[in-house]
Amino acid sequence: MKKPIFKLLALTTALMAMYSCSNDDSANTLETAKEFKTINVTTHDGRPFDTGKKTNLSNGRYVANPGGGVMMQAFYWDVPAGGTWWNVVNSKITAWSNAGIGSIWLPPVSKAQNGPFSMGYDPTDYFDFGNFNQNGTVETRFGSKTELESLITKVHGENMQVYADIVLNHNSGGQLESNPFTGTQTYTNFTGVASGKFKRTSADFHKNALRNNDEGIFGGFPDLAHVAPNVQDWLWKRSDGVGKFYKNTMKFDGWRFDYVKGFGAWVVKDWNANVGGFSVGELWDANVNLLNDWANNANSSVFDFACYYKMNDAFDGNNLNVLNDDMMWKRNPYKAVTFVANHDTDEIWKKELAYAYILTHEGYPTIFYRDYEEWLNKTKMNNLIWIHNNKATGNTSILYTDTDEYIARRNGYNGNPGLVVYINNSNTWQERWIQTNWTNAQIKDFTGNSGWYPTTQADKWVKIQCPPNGYSIWSINM
Repeated sequence: MKKPIFKLLALTTALMAMYSCSNDDSANTLETAKEFKTINVTTHDGRPFDTGKKTNLSNGRYVANPGGGVMMQAFYWDVPAGGTWWNVVNSKITAWSNAGIGSIWLPPVSKAQNGPFSMGYDPTDYFDFGNFNQNGTVETRFGSKTELESLITKVHGENMQVYADIVLNHNSGGQLESNPFTGTQTYTNFTGVASGKFKRTSADFHKNALRNNDEGIFGGFPDLAHVAPNVQDWLWKRSDGVGKFYKNTMKFDGWRFDYVKGFGAWVVKDWNANVGGFSVGELWDANVNLLNDWANNANSSVFDFACYYKMNDAFDGNNLNVLNDDMMWKRNPYKAVTFVANHDTDEIWKKELAYAYILTHEGYPTIFYRDYEEWLNKTKMNNLIWIHNNKATGNTSILYTDTDEYIARRNGYNGNPGLVVYINNSNTWQERWIQTNWTNAQIKDFTGNSGWYPTTQADKWVKIQCPPNGYSIWSINM
């Protein structure tokens, strides 16, 4: 859901400067998708996924799973209107796959109240994908149903997954009706939706005969009552309902649930039990206890807002010690989806350091479209994706922190040696002796930021270095 975020012009200027200053990578020998080797896909803690087949990373394609790949948020707020966005994303799928991205997250795909101008978070008709003349348009802001289907087919053809953004808390665009539960006129009559599916009346919204309210209402929109049998049937129980139609007919592989603070975790749990597929909830809160409790109660992944705010404090607040604090990926890595920015919030300035962090640590990392396609150095981003997919295995040990430096070790798994990541938030080169898991082994920085090729000692200790305001990522030279 979109929240009002006020950005400084200086942020854009700084990002543009970062991009222009970092474009010259001719001196660096980065590991990229072109150098992929054939390995088994692993989870974020290094254990292999049971995918039923071997996966060849030589062409950058692999099966996406929580923690086993990288997700792309394939939109930003106010993407160009005019029905072109599905085609724009379609044109990028092969390149994203070649880079090692395993899944994409799309904005809400159904017709919403603001028609051709809506980002989809004010849903009217869950079954209008740009194929009905409704709310002033046939196509959605993003395109037609045919173009959406073509995009999904392209994603699957590249052995990737596609996740739908699902707004279950509220609806918009209904007609006025006399509401017996409020004694007023309310915009809760959705019996005239063009698809003719999931017709709703005031009985399906709060308050109603069943209850007055649930956990939260958003923006004054009619608040769906998930306890209502009609709502449950059409959202996740019916074979032709929203969830199963999206999964079985439209071929979505998973779900990003919007504003889950607005309804009970049992809703997502029931959806997952009846529909299946990957799921992640937007529970906008830095409290890791709340995130973990919701994820367990919903049987779902959750965006790691605790990690997001700690990274902001660490990299922009100049105190890398806070990376010792609790985060969702530390508490429950299988259910943590990490991110640096999204369509709602974009507060971290030192994004390259933040991406180096989430793409070397446990969790399911998400890349924001504009960071990848517009604002940051794509070669460096592809290098980090390669490192994530090929080296970031095993659990995590934090080796050293101070206000400016952070060093952590991924301990490897099943023959994969893991890595050591060194992040430096100071203005000068730094060096540290650290203990690895490797005996008498030559290592190198797979980012190309350091030209050192040190050999670990018999006791596994070695000296590594890191550039100013940058990062280095070390593993066995093989």
